Amino acid sequence: MADLSLKQSIDAGAKPQDARRFQWGKWLLVAFVFGYLALILLVPALNVFIQALKAGLPGLVDTFTSKFFLNAVKLTVIATAITVPLNTVFGLCAALSLANKNFPGRSLLISIIDLPFSISPVVAGLMLVLLFGNRGWFGPLLDASGIKIIFALPGIVMATIFVTMPFIAREVLPALEEAGTQQEEAAATLGATPWQTFWRVTLPSIKWSLLYGLILCNARAMGEFGAVAVVSGNIVGKTQTLPLFIEEAHVQYNTQAAYTAALLLACLAVVTLVLKYLLERSAGIQHRGH
Repeated sequence: MADLSLKQSIDAGAKPQDARRFQWGKWLLVAFVFGYLALILLVPALNVFIQALKAGLPGLVDTFTSKFFLNAVKLTVIATAITVPLNTVFGLCAALSLANKNFPGRSLLISIIDLPFSISPVVAGLMLVLLFGNRGWFGPLLDASGIKIIFALPGIVMATIFVTMPFIAREVLPALEEAGTQQEEAAATLGATPWQTFWRVTLPSIKWSLLYGLILCNARAMGEFGAVAVVSGNIVGKTQTLPLFIEEAHVQYNTQAAYTAALLLACLAVVTLVLKYLLERSAGIQHRGH
């Protein structure tokens, strides 16, 4: 009994000390995470804002009124405006065909959709060049038809579509699998057409996942560099998107233009993060409400 009481007293005395050690370890871990994020993300982002605003309003106006900058913004917007709707349609079709269905090759199809996540964008751009370039598989046929893909807008759009292809499908697919097919089957039993079922039953159940995927797809499309750099040729004033404009301005020691253009992309990134947070919060509130 005496040994048991001694052991209990030792354990009781050790618990507060263990708790203090755990608290110290937890705060050290949190401090390490914040320090790492500050070193890798926050400090570089803050430096972009400082360098872009160093020259004041005249420096911003000079860059924002430059014809090369405006052409880069225009090309980025056009490529994004084409890419996002096409990938939205593809992502919805892919998710609807895969959700709650088992068929031979399903896992392979999912792996193919995820392929852009595992392939370097530069390699993706090179594959497009090998297919549609002047010496590529389809190059002579395209030249004979007067169609130019590489070093032109079609190549930029194809490269952007490739790197952003999985976002919509991978966000919508889990939502469809979680929702199940009971409501759709009930709608069909009541006489609803497939389109009515999609618009009134399926789409409302996946709207938050779809919007989340749209935000991610749009952000990646605007900021894509590697694949676009390979297929566009980075021709100033013609095939230069905004990320390529930033790289070219930096190489040419035009730091004011580089940081100002980077400031625009950084602001778009902040807007994306805010929208992402609002969507996650809205989706969480709706989920708790149900």
